[in-house]
Amino acid sequence: MQIRVGFEMAYQCEQPTPMILALSIHYSRASDLVRPDLLVTNPSVPIAAYRDLFGNWCSVLVAPPGRFVLSTDALVNDTGALDVVAPWTAQTPIERLPESTLVYLLGSRYCETDLLSGIAWQRFGSSPTGWGRVQAICDFVHQHIQFGYEHARRTRTAWEAYNERRGVCRDYAHLAVAFCRCMNIPARYCTGYLGDMGTAPPYGPMDFAAWFEAYLGDRWYIFDPRNNVPRIGRVLVARGRDACDVALASTFGPASLQSFKVWTDEVAGA
Repeated sequence: MQIRVGFEMAYQCEQPTPMILALSIHYSRASDLVRPDLLVTNPSVPIAAYRDLFGNWCSVLVAPPGRFVLSTDALVNDTGALDVVAPWTAQTPIERLPESTLVYLLGSRYCETDLLSGIAWQRFGSSPTGWGRVQAICDFVHQHIQFGYEHARRTRTAWEAYNERRGVCRDYAHLAVAFCRCMNIPARYCTGYLGDMGTAPPYGPMDFAAWFEAYLGDRWYIFDPRNNVPRIGRVLVARGRDACDVALASTFGPASLQSFKVWTDEVAGA
């Protein structure tokens, strides 16, 4: 199958405003791009690109004063396969984990393992280890948080999501990531495109999605506590410790977001 993905974001800038953007499709999907996700700006400005510490493609530019629009429109080949489910997968002891995974055991800006550790061990300490424990965490988070776009708050942490019991997909991911780390399972936050392919209507407004990956056995596996069922058509944009590492746009000066559109659609007949 082929999926058309893209976005349009319009800012109003009071002065020349530097921006760091994490809006490019992840390098792991580069071979799947039929039409590249070239970043377009209006008005046109010079753009520099780099790979961050987590391997994500990032862009740096300076937005001019006034209305400034960022957009891209890409076409991606996808297998159409559901997220992998491997309930037999065991948990890897910390002393045998690859060094690259250890950072994802630690607390981070939005995932306060120090505050949630006691709760995690009380709730999940007697659950099966490995896949079963991660799934138990996802089941709990899925039921514990009430989803609603009206509940979105970009400063909400995992601890706050646990206590407030409401949020959006990033809050589900942050709480599950924090619980996994508390239970000695490396977990990293993911953001990207996830459409409604394979699901029943009615469909909500489209947005960038958040999920997470847990390291079990000898590899990373996708988990999605917001939906809590295997899905098709995920297109990864960026990974990191939490949303702080993969912010779509970091602005360094006064800039207000005026409009925001995202599309993720299966191409008919492809």
